[in-house]
Amino acid sequence: MPHPATHLERRQERGAARGLTGARVLAALILFFGVIFGVNGVLAYYAISTFRGEVADHPYEAGLAFNSEIAAARAQEARQWRVEIALPRGSDGKRVEVSARDAQGRPITGLKLTATFKAPVDASRDRLVEMSEQQPGVYATRSPAAGGHWDLEIAARRDGETLFQSKSRILIE
Repeated sequence: MPHPATHLERRQERGAARGLTGARVLAALILFFGVIFGVNGVLAYYAISTFRGEVADHPYEAGLAFNSEIAAARAQEARQWRVEIALPRGSDGKRVEVSARDAQGRPITGLKLTATFKAPVDASRDRLVEMSEQQPGVYATRSPAAGGHWDLEIAARRDGETLFQSKSRILIE
């Protein structure tokens, strides 16, 4: 009389009959590549939507203006102005003071000075402020920037012409 099959043997026979079919392989491949494409899509969306990787708003136009920027820098150098930036702490909070003197050491008055506080890694935190002349050749403003490292860009204009520009890395405590 034949030996009755045990529960384990019957289960092995059913599993061997089903085996690895083409439909299961296809489903596994579709699932695998679907997960890969889904994750890549999410990462690409966040990479594109968070930071576009450009420093200048209009890089092509900035490249075209390069020669005029060189000429302006040479004209600024020829003026031999001495411009000093100070960050004194006063009773009214954080201040920025700019002292401007010509080649003979005389104060330069009547300028329209602007200060741009630029966050080194986040352009959305950049702040532009106008500076007022406190005394002859000394311009000041209150710092709108929080503590930390900032790029401070100073621009001095008179009659619509930019006469002086500088960029300095500062630490606001």
